[in-house]
Amino acid sequence: MSELPPEEVAYRLAQLRLQHRDLDVAIQRLQEDIRSDEMSLKRLKKRKLHLKDCIAILESAMIPDQPA
Repeated sequence: MSELPPEEVAYRLAQLRLQHRDLDVAIQRLQEDIRSDEMSLKRLKKRKLHLKDCIAILESAMIPDQPA
C-alpha cells in the first residue's frame, strides 16, 4: 500500500468498519428470513471477509515501523 497520511488511513479505516458493520446487519436479517437467497447470503459473507482483511491491512499500516 502506498504511503498515505495517517489521517487518510484513519478515515478509510472508519469507512471500512462502517461498511463491515452494515454488512453484518444485512447478513443477520437475511439469515432470519426463510425466503432469503442462499447465494446472496454467501456473497455478503464473502464481501464482509474481504472488508475484514482490508481493515487488518490498514490497521497494520497505522503501526509505526520500529528499527530492529
